[in-house]
Amino acid sequence: MTLRIDLNADIGESYGAWRMGHDAEVLREVSSVNIACGFHAGDPSTMRETVRAAIAHGVAIGAHPSLPDLQGFGRREMAITPEEAYALVVYQTGALAGFAAAAGGRLAHVKPHGALYNMAARDPALADAIATAVHDVDRRLILVGLAASALTEAAARAGIPVAHEVFADRRYETDGSLTPRSHPDAVIRDLDIAIVQVVALATHGEVATRTGERLRLAADTICLHGDRPDAGLAAQRIRRALTDAGVTVAPL
Repeated sequence: MTLRIDLNADIGESYGAWRMGHDAEVLREVSSVNIACGFHAGDPSTMRETVRAAIAHGVAIGAHPSLPDLQGFGRREMAITPEEAYALVVYQTGALAGFAAAAGGRLAHVKPHGALYNMAARDPALADAIATAVHDVDRRLILVGLAASALTEAAARAGIPVAHEVFADRRYETDGSLTPRSHPDAVIRDLDIAIVQVVALATHGEVATRTGERLRLAADTICLHGDRPDAGLAAQRIRRALTDAGVTVAPL
């Protein structure tokens, strides 16, 4: 059986005069990108430029909607209703879809960002609202969510395509959730360790949890965070490691 997986990164996170990430280097290695839509990062000009760059590199374009939290980079939880979550996702997804269409491309997927992503992974009502929003914008869009979470289950209920996501540089808890960023071991900063985790997930669907247990996870797409200081090198080395392991890197 041919092994195949998508390698994605979160990009387009600059806004105004503030620069974030290593988008140009990352775009050369990944097969899809999740572009900030202005609520945790990004702005209209950055969205336009990033969409055009993604099309030029032939990578799949995804919307990366967030809670409205520029100061906290969308990583702080907020008390929102399912109705508010629906509106947030429709608004941001629709904006990025417009930029994609204007540039001669099209939106392929939606992946919630940060706290919204993690909240939807455990809250079925919030997950259903997000999945319904994606369905109502375009039922062809793939909803990307944490593997084996409430969000991927909601996509199945909404009748839209779903992709189970795993992470190259985040630690896991035994229940399959990501280790909270407040924990000192939440992020894998050692690139060699991240590469070992990536290859194990892509080839065997397994990951070592923060406490050492082995966890089985479905893996359709692997996320590399584009705001890592070594994001360009990390994307290059991860792609090479996947290829060396007999895994084809391709969009969802």
